[in-house]
Amino acid sequence: MSSKVTTEVIHAFGHENILGVHPTTLMFTKDVHLSKNGDCIVAMSADKSVADLSVEFKEELCKPTAKVTITIEAGGSREEIRALGSPKLCLCHQTDIVIRKSDYICHRTLAIWADKSANDLPRELVEKLKDPRQEIKITLTVES
Repeated sequence: MSSKVTTEVIHAFGHENILGVHPTTLMFTKDVHLSKNGDCIVAMSADKSVADLSVEFKEELCKPTAKVTITIEAGGSREEIRALGSPKLCLCHQTDIVIRKSDYICHRTLAIWADKSANDLPRELVEKLKDPRQEIKITLTVES
């Protein structure tokens, strides 16, 4: 049986308070305000949360064999994160998308067992993400 590939594209912006230093998670949010406490957040004003993803994407992501690639592009920089989906995902949070290095799952979780967190992103990319005018393209690809 051949694998199926499903893609979602999210558009977001940078923010001056982006730190990108959390050791185990990485997050995108629809929120427009960010304090320095949100050290896992790397993109703001996103046009989608986990709840906004297509039914088809969610179905593929919740398969036991789902592999996810998260591509972040900003200002000529590009980074890929690889992670896994899970049948336990609820994908129902209205504002956030969280990628985790662990297997912890909550209503904001998109993917688990990621190979990178916010702290693992190249500092050159994180600097670009600190610009509130910087457009960020996030491509989510699930293969199941």
